[in-house]
Amino acid sequence: MAVRLMSLRNVPDDELDDICTLLDEHNISHYETPPSNWLISAGAIWLNEQDQLQQAYTLLNSYQQQRRQQAREEYTDRRQKGEQEGIFDRLMQNPVQFIVYLAFIIFILYFSVKPFLDFGK
Repeated sequence: MAVRLMSLRNVPDDELDDICTLLDEHNISHYETPPSNWLISAGAIWLNEQDQLQQAYTLLNSYQQQRRQQAREEYTDRRQKGEQEGIFDRLMQNPVQFIVYLAFIIFILYFSVKPFLDFGK
């Protein structure tokens, strides 16, 4: 009987390819279901044999730890080199858009709070 290994919600394509390759290398029989047309379901990776579930989880956990460590190292390297963008850098890329969004937020907050401030008068 088939058993679901993992959901594909927010899984990048390169990670999906790596996981499928890892399962193939270890002869774990699996298949993939695509997401639905209306995005009700995200799709998943399924194993054909429930007996292989523990082995697949072990492989998946070690892969994810390696991927996490690699992402942390890349982030640290970019940060040390000064290549990592911060919030201020992103705001300065498009300051007009930031000002428009900020004005819109203030506008909504003003009209949301104004009735409560006028209530006591």
